[in-house]
Amino acid sequence: MTSPAERATTPLIVHRTHRLADGREAVFFGDRGTAPVEQLVDRRPLDARSGHGEVRFDRLTGEWVAVAAHRQARTHLPPADRCPLCPSVGGRESEIPAADFDVVVFENRFPSLGPGLGVLPVPDGAGERELWGSPSAAYGRCEVVVFTPEHQGSFASLPFERARTVVEAWAQRTEALSALEGIRHVFPFENRGEQIGVTLHHPHGQIYAYPYPAPHAARLAARSRAHLADTGRALMGELLADEAAAGDRMVVEGEHFSAFVPYAARWPLEVHLVPHRQVPDLAALDGAEREELAVLYRELVQRVDRLYATPTPYIAAWHQTPVTAADREAGWLHLQLTSPRRAEDKLKFLAGSEAAMGAFVNDVSAEQTAARLREAAR
Repeated sequence: MTSPAERATTPLIVHRTHRLADGREAVFFGDRGTAPVEQLVDRRPLDARSGHGEVRFDRLTGEWVAVAAHRQARTHLPPADRCPLCPSVGGRESEIPAADFDVVVFENRFPSLGPGLGVLPVPDGAGERELWGSPSAAYGRCEVVVFTPEHQGSFASLPFERARTVVEAWAQRTEALSALEGIRHVFPFENRGEQIGVTLHHPHGQIYAYPYPAPHAARLAARSRAHLADTGRALMGELLADEAAAGDRMVVEGEHFSAFVPYAARWPLEVHLVPHRQVPDLAALDGAEREELAVLYRELVQRVDRLYATPTPYIAAWHQTPVTAADREAGWLHLQLTSPRRAEDKLKFLAGSEAAMGAFVNDVSAEQTAARLREAAR
């Protein structure tokens, strides 16, 4: 990690925006000191972009549900020589029409939300009945974040500078997407492993920009607002201080971030990475925080990979606050990395209690998981 003096003279991470053959946006990010591709021509004879999916309001739960039947045709675990996330070389045309790149973010060809933008109706008491039977367009944006041109590997295997570029891409896209019409919540995440349900092996993540706060984010936001109103303190800041004081569930403590297994962990492998400073999202992190995040997040997924002889499937979910002012005042950015892997050859499946009732039963204590992750340091 660079020193403050070195950061002052370090080249900026530059990005350039291009358009794919069907009009989708593709943003190329160059590692520090590297300029992303300046000219790009996508010559593929692509069909016109598919129309909107739809969202339906669930009156029983008060949540929106997206319906995206057009995604049934999306690419599913193709062989390496047909990977749509590899560079376009040797006559092969991929989703990235360039012979080389560092990090690329582009609009998903098979989006759950979008490509159109707009404002959803606001459910309000008796008026909710009017939403029944009248689906709304699935406004929003879904993007793919390609970490590397290399088909093999993972975020854990990225060199530091590439990991730093990915962090910058997350931050830039969070800021850009949050400013779009009707967007209420931006969610960067990574699904890793077939057991999680990935459809492409190439190292990548995704970003969803929702026209509503996603249900889990909405619940966290409500808890955070209530806690701030009742105590004058930010909930996540209080939890971070309490976990640091207890110590037995801490995994990594840095200058700007700390990682711990939460006291009431739901999953057999669950770890939270939290900035020490209250910020609402990745875009609000300063340069020093982004530097350390690239170091600590990569170290965290490396530790996860050392737990077993084979790579561990996981979901790495960046919990950013919804874009409303009250939520940004009370909320606190953090990562929740979870895995259903409970042993070398066993996975936790969500059965009756978890799937139907949302009442989790964990097979492993948080203290045991934290101890294993501490031992997984180099």
